[in-house]
Amino acid sequence: MSTLEATTLDQMVDTARYPLADPDGAEGLALTARARHELATTGCTVLPDFIRPALRDTLREECAALAPRAYFDVETVNVYNTAVHPDLPADHPGRTTFERGNAFVARDRIPADALISRLYAHGAFRSFVARCFGLAELHELADPLAGLVLNVVAPGREHPWHFDTNEFTVSLLTQEPETGGAFEYCPNIRSAKDEHFDDVRDVLAGRGERLIRRLPLHTGDLQLFKGRYSLHRVSPVGGGTARHSAIFAYSERPGVIGSVARTRQLFGRVLPEHLAAAEGRAVRGDELLD
Repeated sequence: MSTLEATTLDQMVDTARYPLADPDGAEGLALTARARHELATTGCTVLPDFIRPALRDTLREECAALAPRAYFDVETVNVYNTAVHPDLPADHPGRTTFERGNAFVARDRIPADALISRLYAHGAFRSFVARCFGLAELHELADPLAGLVLNVVAPGREHPWHFDTNEFTVSLLTQEPETGGAFEYCPNIRSAKDEHFDDVRDVLAGRGERLIRRLPLHTGDLQLFKGRYSLHRVSPVGGGTARHSAIFAYSERPGVIGSVARTRQLFGRVLPEHLAAAEGRAVRGDELLD
């Protein structure tokens, strides 16, 4: 690791508390062991104050300046982000729909020198994330739009209940709302072999309080999350301040590019890389609805 790279990481991250540059030291091993345990038992771990306090205003201001570049389109979705098929049983949770009111700033509209860009592309950060998830290595998404995004939830909007397509998610809160905007999730509500439709239906119908956890997050907190198996949402945002979070997308294999349909849904456009990528080439580790 170059001196410049190490200095940049040390400036951004509280490396005394989170020794990313010394993963095999006693503190580094303890940190990754705790993260793995929490991810295995609850599907989520939070690293509070990951970004140094001196840079939180810069982080918030940079991302707030990017927020107007988000693609916004209110759409009706279900928790699986799939079309509501007419053959679904009347009580199937896939028939329950919501208005998705969040918006995304695509990676090609985020400057390379922004704090979130520098962190996303940093090798030591990527290696640390891989270790926390118990993976040998991770790769940046080859997708020129979806690799790094800023998720914007404006006042009066929400990111409704859903499952992620990727097994794991890495996010950094960059701006807290005045009220609302809580991260709520149902740890391991389904598995690779069982959709547990009854439990999902209970949550969507307001009968699943026993299954829901609410997670307080603050500006500068890093969250690692297994969103493939845990139903989750950002509750409606109140007050006059939007909720902003950076989402860092990695893959276990190189060259991953999103589908044309999903890319157009999230960003309102596609690039030549999406058109050139063969549809359906993604390797799936399960047969779940999406």
